[in-house]
Amino acid sequence: MLQFTVTHRDGRARRGKLVLPHGTVDTPQFMPVGTAGSVKAIAPDDLAAIGAQIVLGNTYHLLLRPGPELVHEMGGLHRFMSWDRCLLTDSGGFQIYSLAEHRKIDEEGAAFRSHLDGSAQLLTPERATGIQLQLGSDVLMCFDECLPSEADRAHHEEAVARTTRWAARCKAEWERSGDDSGALFGIVQGGLHRDLRERHAQQIAAFDFPGTALGGFSVGEHPAAMWEGVEHAAPLLPADKPRYLMGVGTPEDLLCCSLSG
Repeated sequence: MLQFTVTHRDGRARRGKLVLPHGTVDTPQFMPVGTAGSVKAIAPDDLAAIGAQIVLGNTYHLLLRPGPELVHEMGGLHRFMSWDRCLLTDSGGFQIYSLAEHRKIDEEGAAFRSHLDGSAQLLTPERATGIQLQLGSDVLMCFDECLPSEADRAHHEEAVARTTRWAARCKAEWERSGDDSGALFGIVQGGLHRDLRERHAQQIAAFDFPGTALGGFSVGEHPAAMWEGVEHAAPLLPADKPRYLMGVGTPEDLLCCSLSG
């Protein structure tokens, strides 16, 4: 089970300790990306040696290859990738966004064709959550709809509403499983529209997830606009819970966004 404690504050900036089934994560923390079960060019023992405490895996890529069933049979993603520290898995929402020309989104989920073999796939909130449970993630992410920054307001409003409905389905699947070893985080969308961010933060907070993420940043906007958006959005999230800024990771981003909380 997840435990989180804020140990220090300086303005909006926070230091904290996030206790997960496979260890403790000091926050703020950069997560190396192990999309398909490995961090490119860095062995697990080298990752541990440089102080990495948590690694990110991706539902979309692991679904297509080698498949969550195989990973589960081999003892879960930790054992599969020889990593005994914490793991967070993305739900695949961003990858679906990146496949804009090859997918169709409706209320059920996202239908797309594999970039590997062209096979038809359907990723729903229930399936995305179920896959992450099979992988044995310490932190699971809700399935969301991510839009490019230049999308018009009407599309952002639609994506916010759908992400809220999908969050309810993800939480229901997570609770139905009876597996509370991993913590499910909600995701707040809304692009650079402040009122949409405020509205969506309230909607996601109502689910009382163990933690919350900010999605829909670093998707085409100028870095300064992203930093300003995060500065506004971060304080909207619960003050006593962990926060995850998705898809952001340059040194400048880390400094600016950590200062926002």
